[in-house]
Amino acid sequence: MPEYPSAILKKKRDRLISAAIRENTPDFLNAHTLILDEYFCQCYESSLVGPLLMTEKNPYAMIALGGYGRREQCVHSDIDLLFLFDKQVPEAVESLIQEIVYPLWDIGISVGHATRSISECLDIAATDIEVLTSLLDGRLICGMTPLFTSFMTLLRQDVILPKSAELVSILIEASENRHRRYGDSAYLLEPNLKEGQGGLRDYHTIRWIAQIRSDIREFRDLEYYGYLSHDEFQQLNQALSFIWIIRNNLHHMANRKCDQLHFEYQPRLARRLEFIRSDVLHPVERMLSRIHAEMEFVKQQLRIFLYDLSHEKKSARQMKGGVKTRIAGIEIQRGAVNFVSGEAIFHNPFLLMQIFEQSARFNLPLSGEARRLIREFQHLADEDFIAASQTVRSFEKVLTASSPRFHALDEMLLAGFLPIFIPEYKKITNRIQYDEYHLYPVDTHSLRVVTTIKKFGTSEDSAECTLCGELYKDIFPMRKWLLWAGLLHDVGKGEQTGSHSHVGAVMARDILARYGYKKRDIETVVFLIEEHLLLIKTATRRDINDEETSIGCARKIKDVAHLKMLYLLTVADSVSTGPKAWNEWTSALLRDFFLKVLNILEHGDLASQQVIRDMEKKKSLILLSAGSASAVQEIKSLYEVMSPRYLVYASASDVLKHIHLFQEKGDSGFAWKIEGSENTHTRIVTICARDRPGLFSKIAGVFTLNGMDILDAQIFTWRNNTALDIFNVTPPPDLLFEQERWDRAHKNLMDALSGSLDLAVALRHRQEAGFPDRHQQDQRPHRVEVDNAASSFFTIIEVFSQNSPGLLYHITDAIFRCGLDIWVAKIATKVDQIVDVFYVRDFDGQKIDSPDQVASVRHALMNVLRGNGKQEETDEKN
Repeated sequence: MPEYPSAILKKKRDRLISAAIRENTPDFLNAHTLILDEYFCQCYESSLVGPLLMTEKNPYAMIALGGYGRREQCVHSDIDLLFLFDKQVPEAVESLIQEIVYPLWDIGISVGHATRSISECLDIAATDIEVLTSLLDGRLICGMTPLFTSFMTLLRQDVILPKSAELVSILIEASENRHRRYGDSAYLLEPNLKEGQGGLRDYHTIRWIAQIRSDIREFRDLEYYGYLSHDEFQQLNQALSFIWIIRNNLHHMANRKCDQLHFEYQPRLARRLEFIRSDVLHPVERMLSRIHAEMEFVKQQLRIFLYDLSHEKKSARQMKGGVKTRIAGIEIQRGAVNFVSGEAIFHNPFLLMQIFEQSARFNLPLSGEARRLIREFQHLADEDFIAASQTVRSFEKVLTASSPRFHALDEMLLAGFLPIFIPEYKKITNRIQYDEYHLYPVDTHSLRVVTTIKKFGTSEDSAECTLCGELYKDIFPMRKWLLWAGLLHDVGKGEQTGSHSHVGAVMARDILARYGYKKRDIETVVFLIEEHLLLIKTATRRDINDEETSIGCARKIKDVAHLKMLYLLTVADSVSTGPKAWNEWTSALLRDFFLKVLNILEHGDLASQQVIRDMEKKKSLILLSAGSASAVQEIKSLYEVMSPRYLVYASASDVLKHIHLFQEKGDSGFAWKIEGSENTHTRIVTICARDRPGLFSKIAGVFTLNGMDILDAQIFTWRNNTALDIFNVTPPPDLLFEQERWDRAHKNLMDALSGSLDLAVALRHRQEAGFPDRHQQDQRPHRVEVDNAASSFFTIIEVFSQNSPGLLYHITDAIFRCGLDIWVAKIATKVDQIVDVFYVRDFDGQKIDSPDQVASVRHALMNVLRGNGKQEETDEKN
């Protein structure tokens, strides 16, 4: 018994897809299209319904539309099909659809079909741009060839030619709207391979516009008609081929049409495509770096295409056409900077750098022709060219140009010339760090840091920090060195070993010496790069209310100007990393620490004396607020049991609030007060309780149980066995019922302290019931550091790991079981990773400084972390 055509098709598709996924067959799209064409042709020839349609009077044709029409049929792409009739659609067409399309649905193939006459198609295409673009890609599968030819001729004559300029404008506007909706997929953590900026739809836009203007029919025609150079066509073909490989594998892995490269697929996809781990990059990072590079090229090719055709909306930069430059050999054409000729570059290679200087001067991009000439003549940029003072002076003008909205450095990077001028940039170009914290590739991030610095104090200041604007004015004579530090601060990430800050500082010394800078200025840049993480790490991982912390940092920095530049670099680095690296909480923490260190550098030992005077003044204010003599006596008694560290940390008003909270607690287990924090979307929870071992872990477990994350914690112990713990936490997930959630958390804590609630069991049940798990990516190494040198009175434990629900509870519970009290906690959650820091002492009030104690603590904590991923140790990524 002969097989049905659909059964034959299914077998062919299964074999083809299996081979394509296994071998990444480059010609899969076309091969997939061909076997679908075979099915439709066979159905057409053997149709039982076809003869009933009276095709001699009303001929019809089956036409492939959209991606199927372009022969770009991916694994689970829809099949877009048009049954086109000459005059009118006959009633029997429904039977034809059942005969041809329904069997495809039965074998799991998604088919979108339409049945229209020529006149209907023309009418709809004239008003619907999506229908028009699908018809632009139309391709005859089978049926009456003259009918198809006639239709495409009428489509061009009646619909396209009368309003071609309008149609191109509509396509450009649609592309801009799509970019706003889906974002820049060259940077997004989960890029959309089709609709995002840099995705396949950008290539389609190029193709559709070329079809409207020149009636091209094939991809190759983009080169034949002069829309792309030969090299651009080859590179675009390579970029699209890789994106299609990713898309096909993603479809196959998801077992459905899926164009968003979600986190859950990324590590698996990198393994399937056999990306190999290098000393610097994980397999998934190598894959994402390649995806970024290819999508960035597609994005830029659309941008160049639109500039070259002068089809972007009129803007200020386009109105400057005809402006002459000061440099012979460079001119402005149609709102872009261009070389007069390739011969001019040959006679004066310095034009290769000066064109970017003019780009910065006029706030204009380079033309597509200029980019082509730069690639063609880049061999002229040899070592002598790079080190020449004329080249360096020209680059300095690009680096320091004050232009909040346009950045010629970006043009240098996109044209591929920045890695030529700074060869060390080659290793960080398109380098991706695979986490939810670093949003941009290293090279792009570095340029964004430079841009952020230059925006300080302007209306474009993305840090929204008036202090940064004031400091940027203060360091005016040294701005150039700060900008150099911003440009090079992450250059060490391209190397295989060592701290990227230290490696980058060494590399920067060589780079700047190559350009002939003075040793004093070089050392300033080197210091900023070496220490560019000092302030943010210390502010988020150390007790900044401990004067010892500020003094140690001040001794390392030594100079007020260096501190100001370091602060500006730190802010710019955080802002430019991504929205999840910089928030009001981080901003406030960093600013407070900066001001403490600044105070010490400006006043020296007087700063410590000022602390003593402030404490005495604080005591007087507190006592003055007491009404009766008995109240004064009670406050005095409590004041005597408060630790000096607490009295430095707390304001007079805070001390009074805490005294009231202590009085409210009375003989009960604890009392707490919940407040909204100033200028942030977090909550300050102050808990006054009888001190006991394991208190912190129980509080942490209760917060986790109720869906709240601890961002920071200050733990104080009064000498009357009272614990005063101050937590900065995220609010409950459902703000409409926030009070109900706090009430429940209060009961949970009461039960946990009384022993009637087993938190470990409750957290396990919560997770089994669907507790929202944070995404587990390609597992980062776990690390536990024990530091006995940074603090005179405490041992500092640092824990680095992947974040997961309940992890903080388990960590702090393990610390308690090691016989340690937590006195200060700094909880830094970097979206998918945690860096938790604890100041601890044993139950006798001593540091843990014997090798056996340190080893025991490390072992206990690593056992906890192993439950959340494999054990491994390596350098931390920052």
